[in-house]
Amino acid sequence: MARQIANAYSPGLGDVERDEGENDFSYWYRSRTAAAQALGMASSAEEIAAFLRPTSPAIAADSLHPWVWEPAAPLWAAEARQDAVLAAARTLNRRLQQKLERHDIGETDLCMQTFDLKEAQPGKPRLRFPGDRSTATWRARQEGAKYFAAGAFLAIRNVAAHEEAVEWSREDALEHLAALSVLARWIEECTTEQVPSS
Repeated sequence: MARQIANAYSPGLGDVERDEGENDFSYWYRSRTAAAQALGMASSAEEIAAFLRPTSPAIAADSLHPWVWEPAAPLWAAEARQDAVLAAARTLNRRLQQKLERHDIGETDLCMQTFDLKEAQPGKPRLRFPGDRSTATWRARQEGAKYFAAGAFLAIRNVAAHEEAVEWSREDALEHLAALSVLARWIEECTTEQVPSS
């Protein structure tokens, strides 16, 4: 059994065989040394694994886009995670409305129209990413932003607004804020295209 345990930590470590003509003292010394090595590996296995694990990145909440974190921060400090996410989503919606000068609709409908590939129309401006609009990548980004933005409001904002109590962990709520932060950066990055009313 001791041999199997030692070999589990280092293949061959527990395979201590008595050499021809070896005295008892030498054999048992080598056996004890192998056992001590296995014991040392076992006691520091967790620490060794931690050192060998790749370092994972961390994101600080205050590095999220200010449109998201500033309204969320005081509520987050009060451990009102659902309210923090809702405050961030509402602020983001207001910023989008302000950028487009559209207060007649909001959230999901506005996002679907805003990032749509169709040309801007009177009263219906569009947000456009920079780059070559003739490429499939640009069109994919534009379409992706449309559905991502609408999905963020449907799956994050609406849940926070319409459920009495959502059991979000800190990680869940922070990931929701991070998704809203991505959307905020896109909205800020895009230029607004408008067609004047005739």
